Amino acid sequence: MDLANFSAKLEPFLLMAKSLKGAAAAKLIQDATSAPGVFVFAELLELPNIKELEKSEQHSKFFSLLQLFSYKTYQDYLQHKDELPPLNQSQITKLKHLTIVSLAADRRILPYADLLKSLDVSNVRELEDLIIDAIYLDLLQGKLDQKEEQLEVSYTMGRDLEPGKLEYILSALKDWASTTSAVLATLDNKINQIAADAAAAKASQQEHERILQNNLKEVHEKQKEKSLGGGMATRRGAQFQVGERENMNMDVDDDSKGKNRKASQEMTPKLPRKRNKF
Repeated sequence: MDLANFSAKLEPFLLMAKSLKGAAAAKLIQDATSAPGVFVFAELLELPNIKELEKSEQHSKFFSLLQLFSYKTYQDYLQHKDELPPLNQSQITKLKHLTIVSLAADRRILPYADLLKSLDVSNVRELEDLIIDAIYLDLLQGKLDQKEEQLEVSYTMGRDLEPGKLEYILSALKDWASTTSAVLATLDNKINQIAADAAAAKASQQEHERILQNNLKEVHEKQKEKSLGGGMATRRGAQFQVGERENMNMDVDDDSKGKNRKASQEMTPKLPRKRNKF
């Protein structure tokens, strides 16, 4: 439920209060603080005829009652109980719900021990029932951690502001805005630095790749030149070897021819010489 819906629940009482004074106005405060679904009272407090009750000795305690439900807690009631009208059960339950909202606005994690003390509740079962009812009424959102015995709050409605608190809240918001601006400026600087470092790293990588490619190209060209030079030397060596083999063949042929001639001479039978007889 948003603030507009909470304000709508108060609207009938605002219309009636404009024409009421004294005891009738005091009775209206009792009715408004007891009515289901009515959890904001600032507009009622601001009405002139309601403000008049503060100056009345007879009815001032009803104005204090309206202030109690507007921005105070159950502990405030216990401390000033004698100065206030007696509360019925509906008012007590509503005030305890509003007290949970006030505590949840200050802290996201609410231990059961703190809640039991603040609400003057004697057992965990009763406390959890109060919290569950507050969640169903959309006064807050969260979950009960029974193992850790705590309430984890994710959202609360906004209560009326106590007089003098507005300046404090504005100051806190200004501090928050300043801190946020400083954090954003730091993040921007970090992002710019990271972008610059990334650009420098990319340029360095590209330069490294360029040098590597040039070196690979030079090595490839040298290997190609060496390969071409080795091929010519191989051809020259082959030609030289062929020439040597041819020379060797010629020598072998000459030797063979010489040997063949000698062999043929040896194989040819010598004819006996005729001797002249005298």
